Amino acid sequence: MSASNENEPEGPPPSDESVDDAIETRRSGRRFFLKSTTVLGAAAIVGCGDDASSGAGATTTPSGPTPAAHPSTHIAPGELDTYYGFWSGGQSGEIRILGVPSMRELKRIAVFNRDSATGHGQTDWSKQVLGGRGAGDTHHVHLSYTDGTYDGRYIFVNDKVHGRLARVRIDVMETDAIVDIPHSQGTHGIFPQRHRTGLVLCNSEFRTPIPNDGTNLTDPSQYAAMHTAIDGETMEVKWQVMVEGNMDLCATDYQGKYSFATCYNSEGGVTLEQMMSAERDHLYVFNLANIQRAVDEGRTIRVGRTDVPVIDARGDNSEFVLRVPVPKSPHGVNMDPTGRYAVVSGKLSPTCSVIDVEKLEDAFAGRIQPRDCVVAEPEVGLGPLHTAYDGRGNAYTSIFLDSIVTKWNIAKAIEAYGGADVDPILDRIDVHYQIGHINASMSETREADGKWLVGLCKFSKDRFLNVGPLKPENDQLIDISGDRMELVHDGPTYSEPHDAVIVRADLIHPTSIQNREAARFRLYEQWAQEDGVDLMRESKIIRKGPRSVRVYMTSRAPNFAITEITVKTGDEVQIIVTNQDQVEDLSHGLTVSKHDVQFIVNANDTNSATFTAGAPGVYWYYCPWFCHAMHLEMRGRLIVEPR
Repeated sequence: MSASNENEPEGPPPSDESVDDAIETRRSGRRFFLKSTTVLGAAAIVGCGDDASSGAGATTTPSGPTPAAHPSTHIAPGELDTYYGFWSGGQSGEIRILGVPSMRELKRIAVFNRDSATGHGQTDWSKQVLGGRGAGDTHHVHLSYTDGTYDGRYIFVNDKVHGRLARVRIDVMETDAIVDIPHSQGTHGIFPQRHRTGLVLCNSEFRTPIPNDGTNLTDPSQYAAMHTAIDGETMEVKWQVMVEGNMDLCATDYQGKYSFATCYNSEGGVTLEQMMSAERDHLYVFNLANIQRAVDEGRTIRVGRTDVPVIDARGDNSEFVLRVPVPKSPHGVNMDPTGRYAVVSGKLSPTCSVIDVEKLEDAFAGRIQPRDCVVAEPEVGLGPLHTAYDGRGNAYTSIFLDSIVTKWNIAKAIEAYGGADVDPILDRIDVHYQIGHINASMSETREADGKWLVGLCKFSKDRFLNVGPLKPENDQLIDISGDRMELVHDGPTYSEPHDAVIVRADLIHPTSIQNREAARFRLYEQWAQEDGVDLMRESKIIRKGPRSVRVYMTSRAPNFAITEITVKTGDEVQIIVTNQDQVEDLSHGLTVSKHDVQFIVNANDTNSATFTAGAPGVYWYYCPWFCHAMHLEMRGRLIVEPR
């Protein structure tokens, strides 16, 4: 598929062109030549990995003009963005915060990764939280809810590498809890309940032996995947439901009745051929009340050495899991702002399946068939993945193979499915290239406002200066406030953000001074109480044992209260630094030369690190964050004596 063709239409059509004519014109372009291929053949392109599969050729000429600065995205000096954007960081293991619509990156929150700037992964608290692991793969970032909209309390994000869930406190934008999910590999889709900060539901994508203790290694018929419920307040695993297929994306309803998981490989295969043998896969619908009732009544099993209650729901539809047949290999499942419809996208079909949530109760009761819950299947393009909403009854679906976004109307799609002669497709726009996730401003709440849409494109190719074999990805901002979509901004991203949410700024209220309410402060206060030290006011060097030294040290720009620390080579040294400054944006930190120690201490904050004193000598420690005109003089000596 060529990325550049000077004869193909790009950008908005002339103003006198009708929407229908514009769509037909775009259909005739390069994206739609794939219509002549089989869906299966087109899907196979996804895995090829060469330029022919990418939606972009080798040419360095951009396909169509790069959007110029758009008045609606310009944020003048001194002005603030109207939305926060929370991006997953992909293989970096972090979360990123952007301003929307400027698309300026504001901050990176270290979650599952080591971060040299803040010391996350090296400080005492963060090492304890990470459990000795340094790799992470964040895919799906979601905020906590109350009454169907964001409540500004928590951010939840998965780690696909180690099967974990993390929670970030929004008041300080710091990771404060990470939980390992039992019996789960490839934890991928997650979603919190929307009626309140209750459960966070997590899908394990990879089927594994249950228990995975070496007793069964080769019989995949005994493998299973877990749908896990974690309490968003306590971060405790409450229960798990065992199913037979691989689970991908996750969603929840607005009433707290159901959670959803797209299921691919319902065949239970372990090779590509085995995974493709069936004609359909499923949307799993989990009945949360029925599951909780079974847990309360003890109708569960124990797996391995964990005490987490597990329900084995493998097989046909049950009181716990409804299997709604949908086209092969579904990926995204997204709930519309009314709470009435869930849209499922099958990668190997050009259609989306619209599920009527109000029909699920009858399906669980056996009054209708699960497939009867499907009320529309509009044809949106080749390789649909995810769907966002504008709050006006319209849906926007990312189309991977066609490299487009399709705008369609839900009500018209339902009418067409019922036999009416209506076309639900309202608009299409090219994106660059091979778009993955998509989200719109407030799209995953009852307050979807239809202002902005962000497309996270997997390839950029010719959009930016060449930086070597590993190219940046391309986040593209689309204005959806009018009848036609308009691409207004694109920008490179690293490494591979998978998902993003766009949240009104008035719902997010971070503090500017550390409030000392996070769990780690209880640990510091416990240590200080044991040693009889006033953590906020005193500085003291305490030898805890023959080979152990603990240092309490306050800082106030531009001074450390202690400027000389004497230890012996081989000592375990813990330095606890408290920043006494109460000035917004005045951060200190501690770097110890030649000892791999560096961490941040924000205003009114405490942080600590433990290390082993090296060879005899003098090692300067200093403040790494510019805090004062005399910043360079803010330092002290670590004197390491021979033992």
